[in-house]
Amino acid sequence: MEDDHPPMPLFFFTIVFLLLSDSAALNTISANQTIKDGETIVSDGEMFELGFFSPGRSKNRYVGIWYKKISVQTVVWVANRETPVTDTSGVLKVSSNGNLLIIGSGGTVIWSSNSTVSVRNGYLVAQLLDNGNLVLWDERSTKENPIWQSFDYPSDNLLPGIKFGKDLVTGHERYLTSWKSPDDPAVGLYSDRMDTDGYPQIIQWRDQVMISRLGPWNGLGFSGFPADIPNPFYSVEFVINKKEIYHKFELIGTVLQRVVLTWDGKSLHMHWLERTQEWEVYQDGAVDGCGRYALCGPYGVCSSLKHPPCSCMEGFEPRFLKQWKVSDWSGGCQPKKPFDCGIGDGFRKLSGVKLPDTRQSWYNVSMPLGECELACRRNCDCTGYANLDIRKGGSGCLLWFHELVDVREYETNQDLYVRLAGSELKDYMVYNRRQGVLMIVLPMSLTLLIFSVLAYVLGIIKKTPLKKGQGNRESSLGKKNTSVPMEDLDELPVFSLDKIAAATDNFSVSNKIGEGGFGPVYKGVLEDGREIAVKRLSETSQQGFDEFKNEVICIAKLQHRNIVKLLGYCIHENEMILIYEYMANKSLASYLFDEGRSSMLDWPRRFHIINGTARGILYLHQDSRLQIIHRDLKAANILLDGDMNPKISDFGLARKFVGNDASDKTKKVVGTYGYISPEYAVHGRFSIKSDVFSFGVLVLEIVSGMKNREFSHEDHRDNLLGHAWRLYKEDKSIELITESLRTSCVISEVVRSIHVALLCVQHHAEDRPTMLSVVLMLVSDSALPPPKQPAFFTEENSPKLDPVSSLDEYMITLLYAR
Repeated sequence: MEDDHPPMPLFFFTIVFLLLSDSAALNTISANQTIKDGETIVSDGEMFELGFFSPGRSKNRYVGIWYKKISVQTVVWVANRETPVTDTSGVLKVSSNGNLLIIGSGGTVIWSSNSTVSVRNGYLVAQLLDNGNLVLWDERSTKENPIWQSFDYPSDNLLPGIKFGKDLVTGHERYLTSWKSPDDPAVGLYSDRMDTDGYPQIIQWRDQVMISRLGPWNGLGFSGFPADIPNPFYSVEFVINKKEIYHKFELIGTVLQRVVLTWDGKSLHMHWLERTQEWEVYQDGAVDGCGRYALCGPYGVCSSLKHPPCSCMEGFEPRFLKQWKVSDWSGGCQPKKPFDCGIGDGFRKLSGVKLPDTRQSWYNVSMPLGECELACRRNCDCTGYANLDIRKGGSGCLLWFHELVDVREYETNQDLYVRLAGSELKDYMVYNRRQGVLMIVLPMSLTLLIFSVLAYVLGIIKKTPLKKGQGNRESSLGKKNTSVPMEDLDELPVFSLDKIAAATDNFSVSNKIGEGGFGPVYKGVLEDGREIAVKRLSETSQQGFDEFKNEVICIAKLQHRNIVKLLGYCIHENEMILIYEYMANKSLASYLFDEGRSSMLDWPRRFHIINGTARGILYLHQDSRLQIIHRDLKAANILLDGDMNPKISDFGLARKFVGNDASDKTKKVVGTYGYISPEYAVHGRFSIKSDVFSFGVLVLEIVSGMKNREFSHEDHRDNLLGHAWRLYKEDKSIELITESLRTSCVISEVVRSIHVALLCVQHHAEDRPTMLSVVLMLVSDSALPPPKQPAFFTEENSPKLDPVSSLDEYMITLLYAR
């Protein structure tokens, strides 16, 4: 009888071949292949698995990545966080044009990776790697250069190998966002981000409110963690250069680790315990009670080993003693004696501390500590300095130009040098590192001379009559110059601090609606039911009484539908507050540069905002009683009322002029990069044409939906202005428009707006039109003159405004974000 079965060896090898073929295909999806609900792909080492899942008690379906070999169903990444599939009809596929898609019932696209490329079908592969990264790549290239990867879009988990930080070329950020709840992976209240406004540091936010801060990198770790906590299971990398800033950790042992931001705001560093088969918390980002941001206020120091935990730095005293005694430390501390800003000032060392908030600080990675001290001493606004890197005796320089906030004690090798008046330093002596000798700061003869000058100055001040609103401020600010006339305040209602506190629920965090260079802004409701916006000078603000007075003088007499209305003011001891009409829709920037909200601005609304803003600027330049150059026009300073009408705000940097004298020159350049005209930034010359330039930048941002500073293009290195100019010369201006406007735009209006904007940003001020011409050009159909080449003014070719070296030579201050 013949055997109908194949020989055993052939049968065996056939089965093995099929099994190997199946397993080899388990970790990839090729072009036009699909993964249906119920199917998964698994990484080569079977560490991670990808497929559809339902979190907790939810019945919604999401595509996610989770651990397979250990801690089954611990999800570390979710694709369609905001758009779940409501049934089991969903499929995941790689489209022929290089896009990862989640398709729901009826063929609806639920989610897309937005990674379209021109690649022939047969070469596209999406692969799940054994580190948990889902990569889309061309098989003809290497996996080190993927078309798209999930590691660039982390959810609530930071896995080894993810670059946590910012790409400075593209502007893309990699950060963590919490789930909304254990049953809903949609973006929740909390986020952990690398803040790059100054020396980089990691900050946790609850919505728009900062709640904790790890502090800057010091060579061994972030200064918010004690440096003596070793971890032998992973290595840490911190990179900062012209292209990117990021933090990354890699495993060097067999113990698996991850960082998770929980739905209730806990940042937990966890590792997997084989013995107990569970995740254990290795480090907690909150650390202890001192982890709360700025618990002890400016110049306060927090210590978890003391009770009460807050104390003032040596040489400082509580700003509000009554509140301090009842454990309200938020007001912080103030110098016992004002800084002398000269040879009389010195520095006291605080050892073993978490460095203060470094937003808007300045740093140099190679400057030695001695030069760092001299740089701080030469700048009257510098409040402290420290080494950047604490390894090998210390290196690099970090300078602060605002009150020192969020300092706490730690058992570390980090030292902070705090500015103090010379009289507060022991023996009136400081160490001069440049000379290598001890110097007496105030010899007797010099002391007598200084006292004589002070007596003369004080005699003059005493004879100068104070105007309304000056008395309290004069005594509380000490060195602030408040002897200038304030008659403009007489026309405005005066609000008591009690009334403002009641309207804002005592400046509750829940009432905070924003923050600028001046300080925080709160929503309030007066007793008569009127909604107001309360702008409160922050203790850490770079602005002060001069900007406060300047804003009042400039705006008090302005009456225009496109200018925000100032309702009144409050000056009480250290408090300086401005009260405005409330703008229900906040700023133009909050819509324009927000991916989720930008679609709410269709073209008719944007064109309405362009025209309204132009009319507001024209009023400032030509029609108001006080003719004004704003000097800080940008999307964040255009507020929107309930009907989306634009209103120009923030006049702290404005200058008034009389008659035809519509220009001036300054040695102190202030404003915001990306909006400043070249003649102002380079030579300090500003005029009404400076505002025209800023308006042109703003129009291009409104049309494109992109920031001038953060714009990048794969084919060239021009900024947004250069890109718009390039498209105009190629007769392709319509390509500048953002995708969300394609269905609502009026082509003729868009093209005209871009043309007018290019006329506004021409390099030479004399070539730019006046705002009257701009308003007429926007609404008419007449032919427009051809624009000349714009000012290609980017950070790369702009002058380096060094806050140290420029002080003596150019007297130019930092351009700061407001």
